[in-house]
Amino acid sequence: MEEWVGYKWHEYITRQALGEFPEHAVYLKDEARSLGIVFRAFGGDPALSLVTAEPRHFRLRRRFLHKIAGTHRKFELAWRDEQNLRLPEKVAKFPSKRLNRELYIWLAALAANPAPADSDWFTGNQALVQDVIARWPGLERVYQRLVKQVLRRRPDPEGLSAEEAVREQAIRQALIHPGSVAALPAAGTDPWPVILWLYPALEQGKANGPVTGDEDTQSSPGGLTKKNKRHQAERVEAFDRDQGLMIFRLESLFSWTEFIPVDRAGDDTKEEDAEAVADDMDMISVSNDRKETSSSIKFDLDLPSEEHDDLRLGPGIHLPEWDWRSQSYREAFCCVQPMLAKNAEPAELPEALRRPAKRLQRQFSALKPLKQWHKRQLDGDELDLDACLEREVQNRRGQGAIDQKLFRRCQQSQRDLACLVLADVSLSTETYINNQQRVIDIARDGLQLLSEALQASRDPFALFAFSSRRRDYVRFHHLKGFDETYTSTIRGRIQALEPGFYTRMGAAIRQATKLLGARHEQQKVLLLLTDGKPNDLDLYEGRYGIEDTRMAVQEAIKAGLTPFCVTIDDEASEYLPYVFGSHNYVVIRDPAQLPLQLPKLYLNLTQ
Repeated sequence: MEEWVGYKWHEYITRQALGEFPEHAVYLKDEARSLGIVFRAFGGDPALSLVTAEPRHFRLRRRFLHKIAGTHRKFELAWRDEQNLRLPEKVAKFPSKRLNRELYIWLAALAANPAPADSDWFTGNQALVQDVIARWPGLERVYQRLVKQVLRRRPDPEGLSAEEAVREQAIRQALIHPGSVAALPAAGTDPWPVILWLYPALEQGKANGPVTGDEDTQSSPGGLTKKNKRHQAERVEAFDRDQGLMIFRLESLFSWTEFIPVDRAGDDTKEEDAEAVADDMDMISVSNDRKETSSSIKFDLDLPSEEHDDLRLGPGIHLPEWDWRSQSYREAFCCVQPMLAKNAEPAELPEALRRPAKRLQRQFSALKPLKQWHKRQLDGDELDLDACLEREVQNRRGQGAIDQKLFRRCQQSQRDLACLVLADVSLSTETYINNQQRVIDIARDGLQLLSEALQASRDPFALFAFSSRRRDYVRFHHLKGFDETYTSTIRGRIQALEPGFYTRMGAAIRQATKLLGARHEQQKVLLLLTDGKPNDLDLYEGRYGIEDTRMAVQEAIKAGLTPFCVTIDDEASEYLPYVFGSHNYVVIRDPAQLPLQLPKLYLNLTQ
């Protein structure tokens, strides 16, 4: 009972202190898709990802109620950097869902415009507001409505000190008439946050030493990416567990700011709410203390030994990589290593795939080359009996003009196209779908069914798979070349595929472009199967990997190829339109349907 009363009291005090309207809250996860469209429609950089903003600290003169509730120390505010546009996770500042949604739209429009050069936060935001309203006059009414609501909820200058009152008046004047205030007056505390403006990008705090680890990325139910959520950090030597009887500080009873030993290198933590605790912590401490997990065996993604690895075909192929930061290529930066399965045994088609394979073979056999006889030709393979008989009749009747086209010619009517299928076999394909089937198993079935169909249509095709471990080792698995017949040997190579390492997609696409570009067919299709974003260990994350992949796709298009991506990634709509174009990709919502959907996609793409 006491715990319930305490919880209700905390809930009431916090709600009163925040001054928000939770019943009218609008969440970024629900608005992410439409906001992404709005951001790009206003001219925003299509390479930026829409993510949630982490709270930043402010030194404010808080009211008594704020101090009791422990609120108004951190605020989620909008800002952008070279890779992301960051917006608050929810907006509940106004007593209307329409107004809260309009705040999201206004911030997206503001972030879509380039910030004025050589200007500080205060004058820069005023100039940015003026520019947005000048370019999009329809937003002026939205801005005025938001300003009216914001001014009601800002501190009253009469209740502030003299310096703070002057500064608050300057901010109010700048909101009402952007560009009318040249500088922000100084005061002893931070100014109350302006939710209608963009804030400078947060710089990642520096610890006492390097802290390694993967960049956390996870999906929320609405498809919004919550990543790069940074905290203040410190490095400590070790956590002393022998603290005697006093195992916590009494003054920290209402705070999560305690040392919680979260083992970053292991997956055996028992803290179910560790993520929620970490989000609430002001300081995260990192140490090299391995006492708790010293008995656990840890594995790294290391390369297999030569005797257990696949065969290497040649010394490797050096390819360039695009660096979007310098807007230039890094020549011979990546090494693509062709591989051939060493222990792959010839295999037959699995029993579960035989019935759909026969159905696809009947459907695709209608596409195979057919013999067509062209009659009444000047020359050809044999005489056209009908034309010869008609000429004899004309000759006996004594008609003047006699047709000389007395032959017929046989020609093959065939589709002039070639297809190269490139499959992503990175470590993420080890994931199980509905605890039944791995992604790699689904990909294998899809490759086999598509191969059975293409063999029936007699379209030239090749199969390759790839994974990577840094730039100097991009594994390019040879499954079937254009000059090879689809046999049990090829099926064995497909069935021998196993999850590999990471996804350096740009290098793999460039190598596939070279192979497919050497074909003489008029239509050349590069079909990519993947389950996630491009990534690797050596900075091939985020925008760097996306920009390199996009440049590789552009190179393929310039070479006369038709790149098309098939993915099962739920977040693909956030980045694939930028990488492949809005009509050159498809997301398979139910991964189990990939094997059956893949041949249909090929038909739609090539007919």
